[in-house]
Amino acid sequence: MAELATIARPYAEALFKAGGSDALAWVSQLDNVAHLAADPQLRQFADSPKVKPIQVFDLIAGIALQKGLQLDQRVANLLRTVIDNGRLPALPEIAAQFTSLVNAQSGSSDAVIYSAFPIDDAALADVVAALEKRFARKLKPRVEMDAGLIGGIRVVVGDEVLDTSVKARLEQMKVALTA
Repeated sequence: MAELATIARPYAEALFKAGGSDALAWVSQLDNVAHLAADPQLRQFADSPKVKPIQVFDLIAGIALQKGLQLDQRVANLLRTVIDNGRLPALPEIAAQFTSLVNAQSGSSDAVIYSAFPIDDAALADVVAALEKRFARKLKPRVEMDAGLIGGIRVVVGDEVLDTSVKARLEQMKVALTA
């Protein structure tokens, strides 16, 4: 949704500028808070006209504290500002854009590797090394299972996709045979 991205950009950039060298440490905090804010029950509570913004902040901060997450003061200030401005639905997008800014600064990217089968650590290290050469940057891999691929892997790095799955090859063959 373009509107959500437009709303999120100033918040992500402001936190990134405020972060300086600490920004990398805030990625996981912001991701965790964004995950909490995306919860449907919490959103229903926050959308209630009877609930004050400080109550929403206290609830999110309390849940985060119960999960062992101490919020940095600047991340907490961002959360307060987002809640006060009624932009809680934009928090997951703010976190995504903030992560992109931090990755761009460090010269790395997030990579989602979809696999039909579990990948052991040694094989994952080999795959990541090959992908880093292919994409010419440091990658932070995350593996997700997708049995629909049948075999092989599908890699998503930003807006680039490398699909070497059996499913993709079968689709290519289908197109070639029906053309």
